[in-house]
Amino acid sequence: MNQKTIQKLNLFFSGLVTRYAENEALFKEIRFSFKSGLKSFPGKVEARDGLRYHFKGAAETLGMKAILDRVLAEAPAYDSLKLIYEERGSVMEIEADDRDVRVKNREITAEPAKLPETSPLLNRTYLINHQKARALLTELDILTQDGKLRNDKIRKYSQIDHYVEILQKDLEKFRNAKHTVHVVDCGCGKSYLSFVLNYYMTEVMKIKTTFTGIDISEKVIETSRQMADRLGYRNMTFIQGDIRTLTTRQRPDIVMSLHACDTATDLALNFGIRNKADLIIAVPCCHAEMNRKFSYEPFESMLKHGILKRRLADVLTDGVRCLLLEQEGYDTTIMEYISPLETPKNLMIRASRTGRRSDRAEAEILNLILKLNYAPALYRYLNDLDDPSDETFAEHESE
Repeated sequence: MNQKTIQKLNLFFSGLVTRYAENEALFKEIRFSFKSGLKSFPGKVEARDGLRYHFKGAAETLGMKAILDRVLAEAPAYDSLKLIYEERGSVMEIEADDRDVRVKNREITAEPAKLPETSPLLNRTYLINHQKARALLTELDILTQDGKLRNDKIRKYSQIDHYVEILQKDLEKFRNAKHTVHVVDCGCGKSYLSFVLNYYMTEVMKIKTTFTGIDISEKVIETSRQMADRLGYRNMTFIQGDIRTLTTRQRPDIVMSLHACDTATDLALNFGIRNKADLIIAVPCCHAEMNRKFSYEPFESMLKHGILKRRLADVLTDGVRCLLLEQEGYDTTIMEYISPLETPKNLMIRASRTGRRSDRAEAEILNLILKLNYAPALYRYLNDLDDPSDETFAEHESE
């Protein structure tokens, strides 16, 4: 290739170095091929323990600038170059020869998934598109390796897609963020929803994100790490530890918790409030603590029936959580996440930070505590009234 082409390549490669520095966590690989006459000389760069540069049978670990400098230094000896720079969700193609340098950007699409004729998916548009998100849905075992939708996972697919649908407007608020949005999944388990949100925010909404999953179980943390590695989701970190004592290097913008048992949901809410997260999402599971400990004399004749006391404890627990979030400056809603016919664990608490504390909510909380003769877990955690170490931060169920 002539000197004019080399100079143009140098300019485009400078842009790639900048792009990589800004989107390092999204980088997947570079594939390139030089041509001389009829012969091709392929090479590649993969993200594995740094960047590994492969060419002419040799492999080195180098920085992105050094790698592209190597490619540029090889270019004069060949007739042409085709280089493909791939990130999650997009590809840049550079073709160079003595005539010119041509650049093309395109979105990545997958082969269509094979759906059963009876599938309800045929009559619905899904945000987590089964074609574009094929690698993700295969990893989550919703699609088979050959792209067929598993009949026993249609409900799971619908649930995770509906989760994203519910949060879509909340996520829009982060689209123009000038910083990398940090999402923390408390009691992450197998991290299904973190993976789904990562895909949607990163590849569909084009929001620069990092995800941190925290769980007490090293086993599920290792499983999540392996899944992230297979998917190439390099913007995810998984930590084995206890949310009561762990801190993250970056302030969380979004804190989420799915089916954390009993007071583990309160610990997740407390984590979000203490860190002033802009959005807190929780789908609670079990409300055993309130059921064991509250009493209310006017209802004693009814609460002798265990099932009624349990149901009232459920309502009181989530109602108090919403009031405490309002007290701490959050605009809070509670809604049915999915049909109660599918699971009784079907309520979602969504809280958006306003920064305006509510004196009304605080007065109502104190009044309830006096009447119930009991201070709920989230109230105690927020006010450091007892040591949360006597509670067990339970793992999520494996979903």
